[in-house]
Amino acid sequence: MIDAKLLRENPDAVRSALTKRGENPDQVDQILVADSERRSSIASFESLRAEQKALGKQVAQAKGDDRTALLERTKALAAEVKAHESAANDAEARFEELTKALPNLVSDEAPVGGEDDYRVVEEIGKPRDFAAEGFEPRDHLELGELLGAIDMERGAKVSGARFYFLKGVGALLQLGMLQLAIQQAVANGFTPMITPSLVKPEVMGGTGYLSAHDDVYRLDDPELYLVGTSEVPLAGFHMDEIVDLSAGPLRYAGWSSCYRKEAGSYGKDTRGIIRVHQFDKVEMFSYCSLDEAEAEHQRLLGWEKEMLDKMELAYRVIDTATGDLGVSAYRKFDCEAWVPTQGRYRELTSTSNCTDFQARRLNIRHREADGRTRPLATLNGTLATTRWIVAILETHQQADGSVRVPVALRPFLGGREVLEPVRG
Repeated sequence: MIDAKLLRENPDAVRSALTKRGENPDQVDQILVADSERRSSIASFESLRAEQKALGKQVAQAKGDDRTALLERTKALAAEVKAHESAANDAEARFEELTKALPNLVSDEAPVGGEDDYRVVEEIGKPRDFAAEGFEPRDHLELGELLGAIDMERGAKVSGARFYFLKGVGALLQLGMLQLAIQQAVANGFTPMITPSLVKPEVMGGTGYLSAHDDVYRLDDPELYLVGTSEVPLAGFHMDEIVDLSAGPLRYAGWSSCYRKEAGSYGKDTRGIIRVHQFDKVEMFSYCSLDEAEAEHQRLLGWEKEMLDKMELAYRVIDTATGDLGVSAYRKFDCEAWVPTQGRYRELTSTSNCTDFQARRLNIRHREADGRTRPLATLNGTLATTRWIVAILETHQQADGSVRVPVALRPFLGGREVLEPVRG
């Protein structure tokens, strides 16, 4: 949620952010009108309420006809107070509805445009030249089937399209990545968390995931939502609290299963496990002061790069364009790994600085040195997830269908240096 004071005092900044996101800036004018009506309604209600209290004192002291007249006025005023209170509540609800529909502001440093207008920040590593090595690379699904690691056919039989089984070395590979991610996170001061997969509407809405898309699974009785990332429960962890940041950022690493409808992606990435309805992930989440948010964002990006380096992948970092940020993000960096059979980079991680957008919606504050409370910043970043298996298998494959195991993952696969095709 954007600060109401900012909306009143600098509406052009909000209009500019909406324009950069490719959205209609006229929303700001609607909110300003609603804010004016809200403040006017509250003032009228408070004025009548004050008069009602004053009359109450006069009635207690009055006698005879004066008391009768005052009682009649009190009765009429009570109806007015009730009507104005209702109007004030309606105006408040309207204002809140409109402001919650607004996305976050955007960084002046983020490139302006849509999905393809990102800026490449850096490229790390060099994609393998399979032609020079004398063989045509197999895609991750063919490799996964050869290794007995991925079973899409039975996943579809049991659960439907875009579901799968990871088995054998496939399961060990995923568990190894996630355990390695948790180890790295703990070494850098994160508290490891196993998070709930279901959250209340106020938590899902508070993070911004109900504002602009229909990609979440909803249960009706009781009303709960399956999370698409542990960012959601971790953001809700301190909802309605004042947290202590005197020792620096609060950092959590959430291990969770994640669920997404993948609405709007029909026909895209239907082969394999690139775009699926369920996957596992370790997500970093930070609470910090607004002054420290930019530096914390760079730290999260650095830890993502550290994990990708351990996977021995060729990848690049992109600065995501304003029209592709998502509702909550003020700025976002993606790390994309080279996928040989697709001949292009594909997203493996993202890290977002959400400034105080989520904290305002979830009523999370911190206490400053002078004793005052202030909204804080929330940030998130992927540290390992199922999709990484795609890049690992394709990057480290060998001509016979075997796959070399990155050194950092070998302890989690029983010391195996190479995953061999299953025979027979």
